Amino acid sequence: MVGEADDRKPLLSKKIDKFFTGLASAWNFVRRFFKEVFVPPYELKEVIHQCYRIGVESLPLISLTGFIVGIVFTNQSRPSLSEFGATSWLPSLISIAVVRAMGPLVTALIAAGKMGSSIGAEIGSMKVTEQIDAMEVSATNPFKFLVVTRVLATTFMIPVLVMYTDFVALMGSFLSVNANEMVSLTTFFVQVFESISFLDIISSVLKSLLFGFTIGIVGCYKGYNSSKGTEGVGRAANSAVVMAMFLIFIEELLVLQIVNAIRMM
Repeated sequence: MVGEADDRKPLLSKKIDKFFTGLASAWNFVRRFFKEVFVPPYELKEVIHQCYRIGVESLPLISLTGFIVGIVFTNQSRPSLSEFGATSWLPSLISIAVVRAMGPLVTALIAAGKMGSSIGAEIGSMKVTEQIDAMEVSATNPFKFLVVTRVLATTFMIPVLVMYTDFVALMGSFLSVNANEMVSLTTFFVQVFESISFLDIISSVLKSLLFGFTIGIVGCYKGYNSSKGTEGVGRAANSAVVMAMFLIFIEELLVLQIVNAIRMM
């Protein structure tokens, strides 16, 4: 039977058939997640544990990255604005760029690299060492305990990390602006909040939720379907990062088009 399945003629080509088979497998995986997430028992302790891992343990890297982004973007924007005598617009420019795009995107990419690979490797190693099969034998639902908890944790924590990154990036920008233009903290943040709208904040939060879900579901899917021993674990971790980053850029583009259309109404 296995030989017959291997010798079966592809409908289009092996690569195209494999692509559509992968899409169907991913769709079933996502559908199973939404089915399991509403069914008890709810693994709240594991969700909290994963939130701690994703949120608190990522703070040092997120803090450093956000701070550097704020300073670098401010210093890069200053020469262009100074040509027109518009350096006073720096706080407004930085706030719009950080809140609308840079904060969510930088945080999601950092989380995809750090947590996406970690989730893929962790679940992948459990898969190839048959720990997942052992959980099924012991009457534990491995999909709910491993997948649902991690996807919920990334979905909840990425928006929190994005807001933190926005704040750190703005503080880095303030230090640069204060050192060159002698702008006070109050004046800086008054200009910041005058420039961003409610739509900017809502779109940033919703986009962050989408990014968090993508990082979690891709990492879990790649790890849950890994094979071929330790080689498969490494491949699962690598492909989880690459696929998550690719989808994040696609989602960023789509959300941007939707938000711009709403803004034009």
